[in-house]
Amino acid sequence: MSDQIILGAMFRAVGAYPSGWRYPGAHNNPLDDTAVLRKTAKLAEAAKLDYIFFGDWLATGHDLEFRDPYLLARIDPLSAITYLAGVTKKIGLIATANTTYTDVYALARATASVDRLSGGRAGLNLVTGAEPRAAGNHGRDAHWGNEHRYDQAGEFVDALRLLWDSWEDDAFVRNREDGVLIDPTKLHKAQYGGEHVRVAGALNVARPVQGQLPIVHAGTSLRSRQLVRDEADLALVALPSLSEAVAFTRHLKQEALNIGRDPEQIKVITPVLPIVAKTQAEAWEIFDTLISLVPLDDGGELSKADDFPKGRSIRALSPVVGVALGPRDLDDPVPVRVAARFSDVGKQLLETIASRTGRRIGSASRPVTYRHLLVTHVIPSSVIVGDAQAIADHFELWFTSGAVDGFNVLTAFMNDQFEAFTTLVVPELQRRGLFRTEYTGRTLRDHLGLDRPRNLHTIEREQRESAESVRSA
Repeated sequence: MSDQIILGAMFRAVGAYPSGWRYPGAHNNPLDDTAVLRKTAKLAEAAKLDYIFFGDWLATGHDLEFRDPYLLARIDPLSAITYLAGVTKKIGLIATANTTYTDVYALARATASVDRLSGGRAGLNLVTGAEPRAAGNHGRDAHWGNEHRYDQAGEFVDALRLLWDSWEDDAFVRNREDGVLIDPTKLHKAQYGGEHVRVAGALNVARPVQGQLPIVHAGTSLRSRQLVRDEADLALVALPSLSEAVAFTRHLKQEALNIGRDPEQIKVITPVLPIVAKTQAEAWEIFDTLISLVPLDDGGELSKADDFPKGRSIRALSPVVGVALGPRDLDDPVPVRVAARFSDVGKQLLETIASRTGRRIGSASRPVTYRHLLVTHVIPSSVIVGDAQAIADHFELWFTSGAVDGFNVLTAFMNDQFEAFTTLVVPELQRRGLFRTEYTGRTLRDHLGLDRPRNLHTIEREQRESAESVRSA
């Protein structure tokens, strides 16, 4: 494991916390996303972050307003990183593509192009999709099942790599005198014919600067973990506890070693949503405000909307905490006698609330309210709340314990919270020697400590020539 933490910024223009867009002064107009995108990129690069990460979602609807407002309307990820290639100079740029609904040749062409345009700073997060509405948006009757999607995704990656390697690195001879531009023996057709993916090739874009773009994949299911083990350079996984993260990372890297991969060439990254301020008290205040702005079922008109999420009422908490709560006001403190009867799940919620907000059952100054209990249950974000030292302590503990190689940093709302992270937390990590103070490489692979892969066709030719040499000896 490297001695430097990997830090990426996961961009969500109207904020990663569901009520972030409602915070006073927060960006909340998708029509102005370009300005926020540009500012975020500048701040991230000034802080020497490894990359900016763009997720994707292939549908929209009113229900997302309450659950994940950032998904309602957003700039296409490949368009975003292509735009930022001309706005930034050093930072990596990772876009998401859905293998279920994307043409492999078109994606190979677009990603090889943006890697060339950015000087080798592009990365690709591959997902198989979880939104049923995406099927109709792409002319299909139904969303494929999990096994079908992952069977297809494995073939997709194989074909993608062959397309990226269509041109060997020294294929362009450029001999003016003889009129020879290319060596045709070093231009290769993909000729990939799988059960789900078929493509002829060759790609009409030169090999990416990085040889092949770093591939990211998210998830902890058996099939997603297999795809990470076999193909991914970055594993993006939400890990609920330090001990589980350590176990997951050790197991994944051992599995990679078992199939002949260098385990140090797979980086485990986990998402985290820090609420940052100059003091702990100020950070608590910010988070309390965000919690107060989460739409809940309080009997008002908003909660009567057809698309309002189910289970956002105090009554819905009863089976969760194992106690019949009855009618209560959301901002009433949870009594000691009630909390004493909570189930293990309920007690875990109280522990989470205490770690994030400093609120405790029976406290006169910072009591746990039903609102805090309900919001903590319905929004399972990996939130950390504190000053720069507290956030850095968390990062350092997880990193030095071998739980993760780095973090995908979510921002509750733009712009102030992202600026607080880059100007408060990053310098603290740098002071501890855990994060760079200057870029030392020029490509995303350089930033991540990943080797540049050799061309598949070059390796195959060398193996063939070696075998022929042995036979003729």
